Amino acid sequence: MRKFLFYLIVALPICLASKGQTVSQKTSNLIEVPPESAGFSPERLERIDHSLQQFVTDKWMNGAVTLIMRNGKIVYYRSFGYDDVEKRIPLRKDAIFRIASQTKAITAVAVMMLYEEGKFLLDDPISRYIPEFKKPRVLNKFNPADTTYTVIPANREITIRDLLTHTSGIGYAQIGSKEANAIYFKNGITAGLGFDGYESRLLATDMKKLGRLPLMHQPGEKWTYGLNSDLLGYLVEQISGMPLDSFFRTRIFEPLGMNDTWFYLPPEKQARLANMYEFDSTGALQKAPPVLDFNGKNFRDYPKGKGTYFSGGGGLSSTVKDYAIFLQMLLNGGTYNGKRLLAQNTVRMMTMNQIGSLSLGPNKFGLGFMITTKEGSAILPTPESVFEWGGAFATTYWADPKEKMVALIYRQLWGDEHHDIADKFKVLVYQALNE
Repeated sequence: MRKFLFYLIVALPICLASKGQTVSQKTSNLIEVPPESAGFSPERLERIDHSLQQFVTDKWMNGAVTLIMRNGKIVYYRSFGYDDVEKRIPLRKDAIFRIASQTKAITAVAVMMLYEEGKFLLDDPISRYIPEFKKPRVLNKFNPADTTYTVIPANREITIRDLLTHTSGIGYAQIGSKEANAIYFKNGITAGLGFDGYESRLLATDMKKLGRLPLMHQPGEKWTYGLNSDLLGYLVEQISGMPLDSFFRTRIFEPLGMNDTWFYLPPEKQARLANMYEFDSTGALQKAPPVLDFNGKNFRDYPKGKGTYFSGGGGLSSTVKDYAIFLQMLLNGGTYNGKRLLAQNTVRMMTMNQIGSLSLGPNKFGLGFMITTKEGSAILPTPESVFEWGGAFATTYWADPKEKMVALIYRQLWGDEHHDIADKFKVLVYQALNE
């Protein structure tokens, strides 16, 4: 499980408005209601309070923000612990977190919005829109001594569906296999977060280079977490004619009222960026240094920069409330607060098994989400059909169509030593549900 969570690296702020662009100040219609009115036990919800506060006391985390919604209403919205432990500064409920790979779901929605406009079909080859991916090759032999390799032709082209399901054969830079790490590093490909030069680099440049590099396996052969969503972000730019940050802002964030979700934070929001914590070599919790060693440069405060690189796989920062709105839109069948982003059957496709018999542990993968199966529902209380994911810096979410529930727990940790807190939170949420 630790290794699996470690793979959840790619995601942070998704939406930097262009300089001079006016951002909508529309607010959401989320309201808080008494827990019992939504079928929750107030007494049992207090178990969440006790447990999370104990995790802070035991220094398993510096703090966390949690939110539970049912039937579109907030029943539990609280913060625990500190944004700055030494200064005893509490963690705000509206703190902005680096959400890393939670960006992927938003990129998937952007892709499916263009799909609904008839711009492409999911089984179209990506090379039809990004020619650098024509005639892909697959890694055959790799020499770790000098990172040289041989290739063989791919059996077929990579499709847009392959990218949405992480079955393309594209690996991850920095957190992928030893072969992917070495080949991508040698060619200047990164995981997309806070690398040196993000202030001037463009997604298009790196994605075109990626197209000339070998796949880690044949397309459709297996599930491999990789830079698929970054490539999809470039597809959105190519098809829409807009930078990815502008597409997100105008087509998703402004209509939904997600005013705190950005690739790079505007100055007036930067003070709300949660501090990053980590565990030192002795296992002690400490504030992360300004520069984190991430097989290169991963700057802790990159959301405060003025970047031009928009990672569709991990670039966004957001709040629990903003992301809850996004999830509620999906639970509503693609609509929220009178705004329809997707059709109901498009959401159905996104939240069903799209990888067939390919292995992803006990669960499956849809178009942007992990999907709980019958087998997976035996491990934790999350029922079959729950869709979820998380981010490398200890943020987690899930949406439950059966119980009409959304739940999120956001921490801000690099190298989480107590990754089971997210699963314990799931248990605590479902045990508080009466009906």
